[in-house]
Amino acid sequence: MAEQKYIIKVAPPAYDDLNKHFYFLAKVSKDAAIRLKNTLLSDIRSLTEMPDRNPPYEHRGVAHGRYKYKLSAKRYRIVYQIDGNIIRVNGIEDCRQDWDSRPR
Repeated sequence: MAEQKYIIKVAPPAYDDLNKHFYFLAKVSKDAAIRLKNTLLSDIRSLTEMPDRNPPYEHRGVAHGRYKYKLSAKRYRIVYQIDGNIIRVNGIEDCRQDWDSRPR
């Protein structure tokens, strides 16, 4: 049986998150920021293989089982959903932040 091929689509807010994390870290170290961006992009690309392997994203106000997440660079959460053969990356969160108090 052939493996299902997945297409990755990154939502504009996820690109904004990626850039926000990059520019914040670049203020301290340009090299570290480049490594972070490369790691995040690599981990996003890796979602084309077995995206179901990651745990469900459980967050207040989010329907149970609708999203999954992949931990990246030890402290970033790539939040995505699987829609048929499309992986929709919806956000990239810094796990050190309190997302429950974040303005919506």
